[in-house]
Amino acid sequence: MFELVVNGAFEAAHRLVDYPGKCNRLHGHSWTVEMSVIGNKLDKIGMVADFKTLKAMLMEVLDDMDHQYLNELEAFKEINPTAENLAQYIYNTLKQNEIFNGTVKLNYIKVWESPKSAVIYREDV
Repeated sequence: MFELVVNGAFEAAHRLVDYPGKCNRLHGHSWTVEMSVIGNKLDKIGMVADFKTLKAMLMEVLDDMDHQYLNELEAFKEINPTAENLAQYIYNTLKQNEIFNGTVKLNYIKVWESPKSAVIYREDV
């Protein structure tokens, strides 16, 4: 089994409604997102998937959140844009890509809201 990992980043603000602390206030993060895919079959040139393709897929999702107030995005109108909810949203958005209909599977999404705090979201693969 091979695991490929690509990273992306975006800047965005949010607030956590009903949170009993400072995160209830509007604040921002320099978010980092790691995408892991797995596969056991190499193509004719020896790759599970092209890093360039994976990075473009990830950045397409992240670009929609870059320099946004996350609470105003449709995906987060009813739920708080926590790192957990961001990871699940990114995962669910990416897994719809046709590259994951074959031998390549989305393994996990890891969202860092700071250099010391991150969350991983995965489903059974």
